[in-house]
Amino acid sequence: MHKLPFSILILALSSISAFASLDAPGAGSFPLSETDWPWWRGPDRNGHAGEQPAPLEWDETKNIIWKAPIPGRGHGSPSVVSDSIFIATADEQAQTQSVICLDRSTGKRKWMTEVHESGWEGRIHKRNTQASTTVACDGERVFVTFMYDQAIWLTALSLDGSILWQTQASDFVSHWGYSTSPVLYDDLIIVASDHKGGGNLSGFDRKTGTKIWNTERPAIPNYASPVIYRLNGSDQLILPGCEKISSYDPKTGKTIWSTPATTQETVGSAVVDGDRIYASGGYPKNETVCVLADGSGDVLWTSPIRVYAPSMLAHEGYLYTIADTGLAHCWDGQTGDLMWRAKIKGDFSASLTRVGDRLYVSSEQGKTIVFKANPKRFELLAENQLGNETWSSPVITGNRIYLRVAHNDGEQRNEFLYAIGER
Repeated sequence: MHKLPFSILILALSSISAFASLDAPGAGSFPLSETDWPWWRGPDRNGHAGEQPAPLEWDETKNIIWKAPIPGRGHGSPSVVSDSIFIATADEQAQTQSVICLDRSTGKRKWMTEVHESGWEGRIHKRNTQASTTVACDGERVFVTFMYDQAIWLTALSLDGSILWQTQASDFVSHWGYSTSPVLYDDLIIVASDHKGGGNLSGFDRKTGTKIWNTERPAIPNYASPVIYRLNGSDQLILPGCEKISSYDPKTGKTIWSTPATTQETVGSAVVDGDRIYASGGYPKNETVCVLADGSGDVLWTSPIRVYAPSMLAHEGYLYTIADTGLAHCWDGQTGDLMWRAKIKGDFSASLTRVGDRLYVSSEQGKTIVFKANPKRFELLAENQLGNETWSSPVITGNRIYLRVAHNDGEQRNEFLYAIGER
């Protein structure tokens, strides 16, 4: 274990006391700090980490603050709140699903709570896991969703790891498993459960677990996580897939608008740039689509390029993507014109994260690519190898990168969470 620099200790202390409201819709009252990354795709739910400095280069011996073992297996990203990091994992031999809490400054484990044991009925894709969702934290509770016993279960835990309540969010007929992360909004925790037996989008009271509203979805398997944005003067929950892009009122679950677009199955979350909404799918056809955010649901442009598992990123009027096969793209967000395309070695399931003018994304082979958010040309800045397997997206906050990595040595596989920072 490396000796921690004084700056890291200061960061840990400041993250406890420097609470401030987040700008994300429905998050204004949460006791969260500007240095928190409390849920899937970060504070604004779009992969943007702001303008903070972040490391450009690292390896096993360079710029590693700490490295913490994560027992079991999972593809969910970590969530960072105050002095803690929360991450979901599953033990494939014992058939348990758990949430782990690590100390943000040292990486030492604070607690590990087993949420489910056995009950792993239903098939699952070889590229999926029993812990592929990212937990959400409102600063007071930790929320996690797992596929268990032919259902989707939502569990709330205290910050010290005690289970506060647990409820069944939906029945679930597994096609390729489950990977959808919950989303917080005001007094609610919202869960999407699209599946071939008949999907549901449901809002629960985050203090008690009581179901407040439920909206039925098509009987089609789908894997995208819902996101909430402020669009056209109102807060809207956007969910692509099931052969449409739909907008819902996060307070009530009522449909605001819905338009035929994308495909049956999507994995990446939708992104917006204020005027436009972007989404992509990959089965049974390949389609990336841009929809106007003015409430009409009109499709502005489409492309036959497939960006299936990774979520895209919109920045300053341009749409940046990394396809599953390693093709990076930049589109003009208004016209759909392809500005450039570049081949990156590797396969990708993780989503893009932006810091300043840098875009970070990790390959399934354990290499994190950093390239510039430049609409004129592809500009590679760095390639950083850790382990030999990465499925979760980089989390960047407080000048640190948190990255979930696996090391494979023959039949032996071990996961770790790295804290990466300038030393």
